[in-house]
Amino acid sequence: MNIKQKIKEIIENALKELSIDFDTDKIVVEVPKNRDNGDFSSNVAMQLAKVLEDNPRNIANRLASVISQNDKIEKIDIAMPGFINIYLKDEYVLSGIENILKEEDNYGKSIIGNNEKVNIEFVSANPTGILHLGTARGAAYGSNLANIMSFAGFDVTKEYYINDAGNQINNLGISVKERYKGLCGKEENMPEDGYYGSEIIDIAKSIKDKYDDKKLEEDIEFFKEIAVDYLLNIIKTDLSNFGVTFDVWTSEKSIRAKGRIEESLKILDEKGLVFEQDNAKWLKTTIYGDDKDRVLVKSDGSLTYLVPDIAYHLDKFDRGFDSLVDVFGADHHSYVSRLKASIEALGYDKDKLEVRLLQMVRLLRDGEIVKMSKRTGGNITISELVKEIGVDAARYFFATRSLDGQMDFDINLAVKKSNDNPFFYVGYAHARISSILKEAKEKGLSINTDIKHMIDADSKVLLLKVYEFTSVVESAALKKEPHLITNYVYEIASMFHNYYGKHRILTDDKVISSEMLGLIKTVQITIKNALKLIGVSAPDKM
Repeated sequence: MNIKQKIKEIIENALKELSIDFDTDKIVVEVPKNRDNGDFSSNVAMQLAKVLEDNPRNIANRLASVISQNDKIEKIDIAMPGFINIYLKDEYVLSGIENILKEEDNYGKSIIGNNEKVNIEFVSANPTGILHLGTARGAAYGSNLANIMSFAGFDVTKEYYINDAGNQINNLGISVKERYKGLCGKEENMPEDGYYGSEIIDIAKSIKDKYDDKKLEEDIEFFKEIAVDYLLNIIKTDLSNFGVTFDVWTSEKSIRAKGRIEESLKILDEKGLVFEQDNAKWLKTTIYGDDKDRVLVKSDGSLTYLVPDIAYHLDKFDRGFDSLVDVFGADHHSYVSRLKASIEALGYDKDKLEVRLLQMVRLLRDGEIVKMSKRTGGNITISELVKEIGVDAARYFFATRSLDGQMDFDINLAVKKSNDNPFFYVGYAHARISSILKEAKEKGLSINTDIKHMIDADSKVLLLKVYEFTSVVESAALKKEPHLITNYVYEIASMFHNYYGKHRILTDDKVISSEMLGLIKTVQITIKNALKLIGVSAPDKM
């Protein structure tokens, strides 16, 4: 039950009845911080004051006279300078309990996405090494966003773009071959911009174990292919263990093989957007808002990074997506304008691409920054993080912050079994309800959903918080902010803990107890569904 939307609809109908023309999308309905000011409040009268050239209190009174006739409304108060404070009837608030228990795993779902086809491309780390902490944050974000948008009615495809072509992959192949030569007793000649991680030696060892020294004369393509496959398998395994999966893995080599690069360059050239200067080919991206034109083909004939990216995005649009979301590292900030300009140059609306930039993560232990992995000597890996604190704690903590701000990830807090740890605090709320429901079953008590009268004011407040879930899901999906779900689930867990501290659920009064079981079951369902959206399992015991 999206109760906030219901209130908006009631206000919309009142505006129509009074023949007041107003953009209903601008209607704001809020939950007052002080619940004495109603269950919901709207400032629509103040929004209309300038349009109607009237005092907002007068407008509020006119609206209130219509709104109060609705059978869901208990009463309306007008507060200065024109707030409309709405109090709902208890029986209406209670009526949603039965539906939540029936919907269960589907509670909170929305159709607001209208089945719009959305492609979310995230992680897409070059297969030249093992995934590290910063990548984990982007992986959690993309996975969470896909879950939330799917739950909100969007048709979502999760995609990983494999950069398996270009200079970096050449250097990977050379690095592996040189390590292999060393293992075969030959002199190594590692490139300065090569890859020196322990995984490169592991790949070389696997080749040595299988072929001995029989591949010393193989060309670089042999080593590139083995290295990419080896590292990509590690990447897929680490992501899977982190609860992150993809619907599509698209290879840069496949984009090139399909001729999409030549096709893209042809489209741009035929539009008169490509010009030659200094023996290089340039794209007129300044026409589309970029700060300067960009090189497509260098003077030596090699392509810039922009060209395969243009071809790849052309391929995505040609697959019928209505909108694209790319999750990039913060170091790609200056790249966004040229990519969006390139998309517009191809003939697509650049606003159909939204780029979310991933800010840095600092790992803290005992208040100190942890910079290096004990195992590899490099950055902390996803697999190390999951092994130390578990996938649920890792996913929860990454989901607590907006992607556009730097994040401190406190290892000590993540594993702490106390209310100071938000992951523990939320999980404990779900486990506590599970324990109560189990005890009730053992006592022969059943859940009563047909509650005729509100148990108390606290119960109403808690239930209204449950009803906010659908609107929070919609907001998180439309704003592409998964942390809104985490904020919400922490708030409802906190409200339940406070409620539990004030009220005994299981008492000698079996009627009241069975009604309260229905209430807390809705809280449990909501917490479970919210946690699932951010890739976290809800514990039944702790």
